[in-house]
Amino acid sequence: MNHNVSGVYITSGVSKHYYDVRSFPTGPRNCYTLRSLTAGSKYLIRATFMYGDYDGLNKPPIFDLYIGVNFWRRVNISDASKFYIAEVITVVTNSYIQVCLLDKGQGTPFISSLDLRPLKSSLYPAVANASVSMSLHRRLNAGVDDSVLVRYPADPHDRVWEPFNNPGDWTQVNTTSSVQNPPNDMFEPPSAVMQTGSSNDPGFQIRFYWLPEPEYKSPSYFAVLYFAELLEPPPPNPPSPDPKKPPKKGSDSNDNTKQFREFTISINGYDWYASPVVPQYLMTSEVYGYTQTTTYSQYNLMLEPTDNATLAPLLNAVEIFVVLPTADLPTDSGDFVAIMAIRERYILKKNWTGDPCYPKVLLWNGVTCNYGIATPPRMIALNLSSTGLTGGIATYFANITELQSLDLSHNNLTGPIPDFLALLPSLTFLDLSSNQLSGSVPPALQKKSQDGTLTLRTSDNGSTGAAPLSGSSPSSSNSTSSSSGNTSAKTSNKSGVIGGVTVTVIVISLVALLIVIRRRRQHNAYVRPQGSSAKGNYDEDTSLNFDNRQFTYKELKKITNDFEKDIGRGGFGTVYLGYLEDGTPVAVKMRSQSAAQGIKEFLGEDGEYSALVYEYMSEGTLQDKLRGPAAEAKPMNWHNRLRIGFESAQGLEYLHKACKPPLIHRDVKTNNILLNSKLEAKIADFGLSKAFNNEIHSHISTAVVGTPGYLDPEYYTSFQLSEKSDVFSFGVVLLELVTGQPPIIAGPEGGHVVQWVRQRLSKGDIEDVVDTKMQGEYDVNSVWKVADLALKCVSHTSSQRPTMSDVVDELKECMELEAVNEKGYNSNPSSITSFEYSRNDNAFMYPSGNAEISQTYEVGHFGRVDLVSGPAAR
Repeated sequence: MNHNVSGVYITSGVSKHYYDVRSFPTGPRNCYTLRSLTAGSKYLIRATFMYGDYDGLNKPPIFDLYIGVNFWRRVNISDASKFYIAEVITVVTNSYIQVCLLDKGQGTPFISSLDLRPLKSSLYPAVANASVSMSLHRRLNAGVDDSVLVRYPADPHDRVWEPFNNPGDWTQVNTTSSVQNPPNDMFEPPSAVMQTGSSNDPGFQIRFYWLPEPEYKSPSYFAVLYFAELLEPPPPNPPSPDPKKPPKKGSDSNDNTKQFREFTISINGYDWYASPVVPQYLMTSEVYGYTQTTTYSQYNLMLEPTDNATLAPLLNAVEIFVVLPTADLPTDSGDFVAIMAIRERYILKKNWTGDPCYPKVLLWNGVTCNYGIATPPRMIALNLSSTGLTGGIATYFANITELQSLDLSHNNLTGPIPDFLALLPSLTFLDLSSNQLSGSVPPALQKKSQDGTLTLRTSDNGSTGAAPLSGSSPSSSNSTSSSSGNTSAKTSNKSGVIGGVTVTVIVISLVALLIVIRRRRQHNAYVRPQGSSAKGNYDEDTSLNFDNRQFTYKELKKITNDFEKDIGRGGFGTVYLGYLEDGTPVAVKMRSQSAAQGIKEFLGEDGEYSALVYEYMSEGTLQDKLRGPAAEAKPMNWHNRLRIGFESAQGLEYLHKACKPPLIHRDVKTNNILLNSKLEAKIADFGLSKAFNNEIHSHISTAVVGTPGYLDPEYYTSFQLSEKSDVFSFGVVLLELVTGQPPIIAGPEGGHVVQWVRQRLSKGDIEDVVDTKMQGEYDVNSVWKVADLALKCVSHTSSQRPTMSDVVDELKECMELEAVNEKGYNSNPSSITSFEYSRNDNAFMYPSGNAEISQTYEVGHFGRVDLVSGPAAR
């Protein structure tokens, strides 16, 4: 459930994306599945929480977080006005990972945001594989004021560096010079962090401590201390004119030995690092390692100057992590994907969230698992009796390859018993009784039943009197059953396919009724729907339903008032506004006599005139909405832009995959994406479309046609057309949605939008490319993912581009990101003013001797988005 925090907690210091939370009042466990990850890769995952009395109960909750099937940390909300952050660095074992909130009975779990960031495998070597993760305890930037927060873009990995509040006897040291990291550095702290530090008076120590979190039993900590000398060393003494004469008194102010910093590091009295540390000028060095396994009530860290030192120790930054054993393995990925598909296929109402098998106390209802010692749990039994299953028996069951028992009884399953059930090698019990199944029991199942290796139940099928089950085992009842089936008629006629596509497929020439006009000399002209037997599932408010109505050329003249109002032109011809008898507006596109570009392939017509009659798109083109007068009057928000991109991608995917033979649009651009009154997008203008058989040809040799700025460079140079040519053009469209810029940008800093975006993103600044008309109201995760997807689409080599199906999947995930945080992330650094931690949280670090000092740390979101994604906090 989505909620707004109480207005009492909405102040100028609170970023807008913390105004909303999502709560989970039902079920012991609720999870987000972050998808499209790379198995074996390392990621930073961050969850944030602000209670803000969103439920009006004024009872901040306590609940647990899990990363996959392993405990992450406890969220103890002690102050409704404070912000809390949980962060973990982990290696994923599959292409997905789950973040779960577990109800402890101490208030309803909730979440404010969820971020995913990819990390290089070389970073944080302590997390070498999936057997161990690290939960962030603190990440502190020393030597800065309380208002200074360092994050992306200063840190390309989007780590949040909080200001370390110094006690009164600490001094700030800083430089404006860049601090370099050594080659192949394993932590890569940003220069902005290393340019500041905290020190003390000569001869004094630097001391601080932290308290262990009570939820971890015997925790081990991994700490990284960062050092860089920021004081420029003085030049050496100039040589004395008389080598026999010593330097004069007072000249030692330039003596290099007087400016020497060297110190040791200890934790709770034991040497944590064997050798003294000597920071190098403007060069990062790190000391890192584990704490002793001994459990302390307090960890005291001390930097102590050596006898040779003339300067006090200097600390630039520190990171402290709790080491998390994550050896518990999730359910076998094949089983997990299959059971999730089954859940979606049958719309199961079970509270199936998180991992099916683990933890054991949260085992899914109806699921039995086998637990190996060092192997993922496997599902061996599945009981879906009396769960309202309808339709056929899905093939997904065959992917749970170690199933021993499958109970699908007392449902409304229809159709035949599939052969694949006999291929499950371990299956010993199969109950299909009390359904509506029909046909014969597959011979392989019969054989297993007869030889005693399978208990098969098929009784009480056929209450509707359809063909009975036959060939059942002797112990099975052969009742009759009905078969509803789910097969759909297919046609190879392109027009027939096009006429029957529903409005949700979003291709206008597929959504609209395709009409061919034949004007004969005998004056028996008429307009007939092509493929009119295919009937779309249209929205009554936005789509036309001509059924089998026929139009004469004369009627079209009447509809358009003798083709009076020209509302657009395209590769196919001129478009006129018309009205049906009931006042419904329509667009009538008349083929121009010069537009012969593949029209016979598209329409299959042989007359003198041809036309398209389709829904009138009252909001015009996407180009108008992005850069025309409408863009200034009412700019589109990111939610609508993303949905338009998603719907348009669905349309192109349909052309590439569902049409027989497939179609390549060849002129994908924002001017050919039309919008209705609900801003639903339709791909238009198929005047340049090209059909091809993708089972025979992957490319087609053809003359280059299209619109400058959108043309695939590979197609332009090789004359080889493929589906990936549309993908390139669509990538440009996506960049337009993000930036609001045209394909060719005018001005001295202009050029092609692809180069324009790449140049700016190479600096890591997403704000520099996002359309300012959105005024920062967007989910930065979603925007980054779309920008990254767009750049993949416009790869110079077609083989490196995704397919339109891949694009649809990626955009769907972006939609999921945006659906949760519709207000979006305001990524303007100036708008970030407060993100406080609870002062009473034991995870806090205080300078020694100043534990009573009130500590406040500000954190905000203006960070880089993941290049891999999954649902955001939702």
